[in-house]
Amino acid sequence: MRPVRARRVIWADAFTDRVLTGNPCAVVFDGDDVPVETRLSFTRETKLSESAFLVASDKADFGARYYLASREILMAGHPTVATAAALDRAGLLEGRRSFTLELGAGVFTVDIDRSGAGPVYTMTQGAPEFGDRHDPGLIGPLMGLPPDRIIGTPRTVSTGNRFCITRLRDHAALADAKLNTASMALLRDRVDFMEPYVFVVGGFTDTGDTAARLMMVPPEPVEDPFTGSATGSMAAYAFAEGLVLRRFVAEQGHLMGRPGRAQVEVLGDPDRPTGVRVGGSAAVLMDGDVFL
Repeated sequence: MRPVRARRVIWADAFTDRVLTGNPCAVVFDGDDVPVETRLSFTRETKLSESAFLVASDKADFGARYYLASREILMAGHPTVATAAALDRAGLLEGRRSFTLELGAGVFTVDIDRSGAGPVYTMTQGAPEFGDRHDPGLIGPLMGLPPDRIIGTPRTVSTGNRFCITRLRDHAALADAKLNTASMALLRDRVDFMEPYVFVVGGFTDTGDTAARLMMVPPEPVEDPFTGSATGSMAAYAFAEGLVLRRFVAEQGHLMGRPGRAQVEVLGDPDRPTGVRVGGSAAVLMDGDVFL
């Protein structure tokens, strides 16, 4: 039986500058010898959408692995922002303006802007990959919506994780959306995406450019407050469709009472994007020990 020992854990709310908003993530230090099943159990214990475990890397400045309640996720946005904030709080990023982070999907660069009231951590995601187009008649009912509340053609896009990016007609449709989890579970083997990500042009606030939601399938939480990787996929889709400028502000989580926002930049041309930068602040809620 493995011995239980104390490890530092920092709980940070990502894509926000205020605690108890944005998307929370618990970042566990010295995670190399923690078995994967324990990492998954820890995520389930916290009831968070994802947790992060810092591990050694011989390819980057730091290494980390991210976990849903059910499995490892090879790349994600909000755990990256939370991990950067945890490393910063631990004094490991002092003086740095950027660092590299090895995840399950490879090595990513995270830039740090310290010019404002608090640091902004920006992840450069990979070149978007455009997948299947989907019939609104399929995606609408999946979200509890008639197809006429969808604008354009939903499409699978990935900057590391595959999401069905679906533009809705208005904020009322966004508020009414509700994932049919049973249908989604049945469809997963027939479609090329994890979950549908729905958005509208126009933010929840006057300073936002898009508003979005991502509902999830059990054992994950019902909804994700802010989804950095899906935001990157949406940005590529919206830029290619001429719906947003190259740089814009994405908002998510407001309908959950956990408002979050990200600064987004699409790299490359609309017909051939080469990457997406998604950045945000983070607020540390807890700093202590976890016994694993």
